Amino acid sequence: MILGKHSTLERINPMSTIHDITKEMKLASPILAAVPIETRNLALDLIKENILAHREEIFAANEKDLSLADENHVAPAVRKRLKFDEGKLKDVTHELTDLAKLPDPIGKVTLDRELDAGLRLRRVTCPIGVVGVIFEARPDALVQISSLCLKSGNCAILKGGKETTYTNRILFSVIHEAAVKAGLPEKCLFQAEQHSEIDELLECHDTVDLLIPRGSNSFVQYIMNHTSIPVLGHADGVCHMYVDKDYDISKAIPLIIDGKTQYTAACNAVETILVHEDIAKEFLPKLNEALKAAGVKERGRDDVEEIIPVEKMKDDESWHKEYLDLVLSIRLVRDVDAAISHINQYGSHHTDCIITENKETAEHFMNLVDSAGVYWNASTRFADGFRYGFGAEVGISTSKIHARGPVGLEGLISYKYKLYGSGQIVGDYASGKKSFHFRDL
Repeated sequence: MILGKHSTLERINPMSTIHDITKEMKLASPILAAVPIETRNLALDLIKENILAHREEIFAANEKDLSLADENHVAPAVRKRLKFDEGKLKDVTHELTDLAKLPDPIGKVTLDRELDAGLRLRRVTCPIGVVGVIFEARPDALVQISSLCLKSGNCAILKGGKETTYTNRILFSVIHEAAVKAGLPEKCLFQAEQHSEIDELLECHDTVDLLIPRGSNSFVQYIMNHTSIPVLGHADGVCHMYVDKDYDISKAIPLIIDGKTQYTAACNAVETILVHEDIAKEFLPKLNEALKAAGVKERGRDDVEEIIPVEKMKDDESWHKEYLDLVLSIRLVRDVDAAISHINQYGSHHTDCIITENKETAEHFMNLVDSAGVYWNASTRFADGFRYGFGAEVGISTSKIHARGPVGLEGLISYKYKLYGSGQIVGDYASGKKSFHFRDL
């Protein structure tokens, strides 16, 4: 295997454009969709073996990316995502093992109906086709995305962040080699590296079936506004935890600390704490003590500052704030409905939690908060495809159409209708000679 190629374009044709490549992938997508599940699972096993076999080369490439990040003064939150070490290696190989164990998402019959004698309709799951994923500077994301696409029978165009150029390059090489060795089509995967290739990809409306952008709000909006290809994704993660008056402090403090500090750079890390005003004086000092011990900086307005020391927020400053750092906004609210109103207005419809011992209040909150994930007494950090048992995820969607929340195998699946007839014609039904009897089988 030749590692370190500048782009998959070089392996196919140095004169090829992104549109040329996606045309070939479009032709390869039905072939991949028909590959048996045993072969797709074999590809996952070989990918795991290949990554482990080249671990030292991968780590060396990652050190190069990290050194360049330090030279370029990359933000700490971004640098944390860049690192691919033994811990990340263990995570991705474990995810590949779990993903291989999941049932085949292709070919599931979700509707089986007899329209008339000898006329049977089935709705059957199938891959979307060619999926383009543009994702942040996180090497493990490349492994997760490519493996999910292959398991679900989708061809994938992958464009990672420039900060992980060297790590992504070798990871893609070992993944692509293993997939082809298992018997998948050579055009099942393609890695784009140049920023200019993103704009080329946005023009491929006749060959690319879905785009999944992961990144800043402005980046996702740019993608949505410059393509006619369907887009699935989320812009940012302004996640909340609301501490109700009927709270249990033994749950509340650990939940908030975990939601904020377990992985601060993640989109499902909590960014704003809403506190019922009736418990503020007893709860905030204890929360402040725990947050200080965890190194978290607190921000709030006058009513919060009267109880605990915080960095003062300006009155006209928006509550829609994604810190991705050890910083937390705190706001007092009069009741659960005020908390719901705040979340629906200032949140990003990602993941939000209520901390309460009152079941009725919890259900009220969970029914009315308009987010992809709504939790009761659980850390927002659970919003993750692996933790949901999806194997991994290609991203988290705040859309309400097709897929919502962590997008795993099911989110990469569409369906087709198969009609089995025995010579029927519509004219007989239009004339009244025959009639439908619609019987679910």
